[in-house]
Amino acid sequence: MTSTATVRVAIVGSTGYGGVELIRLLQAHPQVEITSVISSSSAGVPISDGFPHLTNIIKRDLDGVEPAEIAKVADVVFAATPSGVSAKLVPDLLNAGLKVIDLSGDFRLKDGSVYEQWYKHPAPSAELLEQAVYGLCEVFGEEVKDVDFISNPGCYPTATLLGLIPAIQAGWIDPASLIIDAKSGVSGSGRGTSLTAHYAEINENFKAYKVNKHQHIPEVEQVLTRVTGEPVTVTFTTHLVPMTRGIMTTMYATLKGSYTEDDFIELYREHFQGRPFVRIRDKGIWPATKEVSGSNYCDIGFAVDSRTNRVTIISVIDNVVKGAAGQAIQNLNLMMGWEESLGLTFTPIYP
Repeated sequence: MTSTATVRVAIVGSTGYGGVELIRLLQAHPQVEITSVISSSSAGVPISDGFPHLTNIIKRDLDGVEPAEIAKVADVVFAATPSGVSAKLVPDLLNAGLKVIDLSGDFRLKDGSVYEQWYKHPAPSAELLEQAVYGLCEVFGEEVKDVDFISNPGCYPTATLLGLIPAIQAGWIDPASLIIDAKSGVSGSGRGTSLTAHYAEINENFKAYKVNKHQHIPEVEQVLTRVTGEPVTVTFTTHLVPMTRGIMTTMYATLKGSYTEDDFIELYREHFQGRPFVRIRDKGIWPATKEVSGSNYCDIGFAVDSRTNRVTIISVIDNVVKGAAGQAIQNLNLMMGWEESLGLTFTPIYP
């Protein structure tokens, strides 16, 4: 059922990068009113104290995390909290009668034991893991309509899965051959201070991290297994690059037949027809992170190597937008029966 009324929204975790990006984007949404910005660590403090760019834009103090109080002023809650926090908070939000879109990784994996292995936190209840609808909009968009609880995909999986699923569903590539080489800007690690994100450590540097141990590996494998109907495992290596925003996933796969770059372009354009935020590049043109910065777009390009019988698929997104806040709003639009692109049709920032 499509709602035409203004929806009241609360944002939990408003002092993180994902939360503050939600504020930026929702300010321009024609059917949303932000009624509460929430932080457990900074309640009672103006949000502009931590984010001066919001001066005279958000004119209220940060609220504390009280689900019953949130339910008095909001219809939908975005939970932009770290993993391990949402697992404890979301049940109370749902019990208070709120719709929830969770941006953490706590509800993406359906197997609690797999979650505990990779995230190192106690798993949410099996009932909640089953209830959470995985909101990869371009793939499972029909499933998020009219639901109360959506788990927003991770940033790396969003870029990776959009780049791989059409070719895998078509049977053009061998899922057993997948190698995923992924790079992210430092905003992906959040606003908390750490040695990894220290300027002297990341400036003029390029390094791999969590090799074969990144928590997004089982998320990618879970979705690809669902798509293929067979168990899929991947080699997935993440790198940190000295830029603020952006993700590039460069994916390599063995072809199961003879296909050209033109074939891939035609396949992907047909697959994503009607999906406004996936853009397929022309032959010989490959996307760069700068070309999607600040936007909800995912841009994809291809290179086929007949010598090795492999295809290289390059997929780029802005990790804070399409990889987090933008896709969460896309999920809100689908949840409420609105146009998928409502409030998200802005041009990438360039240069």
